[in-house]
Amino acid sequence: MKIKPHELSATEAAGHIAAGRLKSVQLVQSCLDRIAETDGDIHAWAHLDPEAALKQAEDCDRLRQRGLATGPLHGLPVGLKDIIDTHDMPTQRGTPIFAGRHSAEDARIVEMLREAGAVIMGKTVTTELAFMHPSETRNPHNPDHSPAGSSSGSAAAVAAGHVPLAVGTQTNGSVIRPASFCGTFGFKPTRGMIPRSGVLQTSKSLDQIGTFARTLEDAALLADAISGYDQRDTESFAHARPAMAKGAAEDAPIEPDFVWFNLPFNDRLSEAARDGFEGVMEILDARVTRMDPADQLAELVAVQARIHEYEIARHQADVFDGHWDQISDTLKPIITRARKISTAEYEDALAVKASAQAFFDDFFVDFDAILAPAAAGEATKFREGTGDPIFCTLWTLAGLPCVTLPLLVGETGLPIGVQLIGPVHKDDRLLRTARWLQNHIAADAA
Repeated sequence: MKIKPHELSATEAAGHIAAGRLKSVQLVQSCLDRIAETDGDIHAWAHLDPEAALKQAEDCDRLRQRGLATGPLHGLPVGLKDIIDTHDMPTQRGTPIFAGRHSAEDARIVEMLREAGAVIMGKTVTTELAFMHPSETRNPHNPDHSPAGSSSGSAAAVAAGHVPLAVGTQTNGSVIRPASFCGTFGFKPTRGMIPRSGVLQTSKSLDQIGTFARTLEDAALLADAISGYDQRDTESFAHARPAMAKGAAEDAPIEPDFVWFNLPFNDRLSEAARDGFEGVMEILDARVTRMDPADQLAELVAVQARIHEYEIARHQADVFDGHWDQISDTLKPIITRARKISTAEYEDALAVKASAQAFFDDFFVDFDAILAPAAAGEATKFREGTGDPIFCTLWTLAGLPCVTLPLLVGETGLPIGVQLIGPVHKDDRLLRTARWLQNHIAADAA
């Protein structure tokens, strides 16, 4: 093999392992070597136990050698955001309040990962309680820049070649924006597609789980493996899921149609991002419709903030009440403000959220996907914070599936993601459309 194992995509590595050309131990060791080489500058990992990772890999190799059944992620290392419970390693939630915390059992998605054959590599760094206070993680492309938040470690670990796959969460823009900043593929499926039991709850109405990978197919592969019904999760639904990896590998039967919303906050885009999207729309030409939406669409940003703040202040009330002196100065004023939101204001916001979901249920009759920025531009300077999530807010509120493709480049050469948003429960169709767009842009560049 001419390239190092950690440089393989997850799909490539899985094929080599299945064919006996690569052992899981070799892949995991290559990833560990890469981490040892680069994580001193990146700080993507909150917990890493090389011996435990290699032991899991040895078990995977032993199962295959015995001819036993293997899963779709057999022998592949996966990073987990440090708010996802695991019984055999700490889950510290980005705060000293939970330093050394161990849960009694795995989160539901960890059970699913183990069943699929994944090697749980470790815990990736997150921001304080997966909210706004920046983490120590740096952007792998340039450590002077931010990897975004709150799934900062997961995005950075994939971008740096530490693991081919990682799991994150998004309540506003915490999968799509870090993927954009770090130049990876980021995929947040339809709300309820992936169960959240055993994952830190910051907002029962908005928290969603997503995936990071270096290819579109890999992001879908991981999403398929952790997708399923869980009666303990109030947002989980008890009907069949779309085959997301199949969608990501299929060619579109006809050329898709896109829509671009001229939203009032589009003026926050950097010059390079604005020029990049104009270039994408020129390539798409008649396949993209520019639309001036109703003002109420932009007003959904405030609705998302109200729900998120109201719920985190109550879901984590014991943490805030019992450890106020350990809460960052970034978070304290937000929680103080959140505690003043009335129940009536919160219920009104939930009603608007339901209306937004109903609007988008009908919207996609005429379009295959919404074309949108994944972030305002390239990664912000590290000292300037984690960046603006506003270009993800509307779609997260409505629970729509979103994917970002690393197709553009910023002023200093850092990546900028192109986001596509699709109809609920048709994640396979969104990924098929994303594949078409990726290939179409590549063909035009050639």
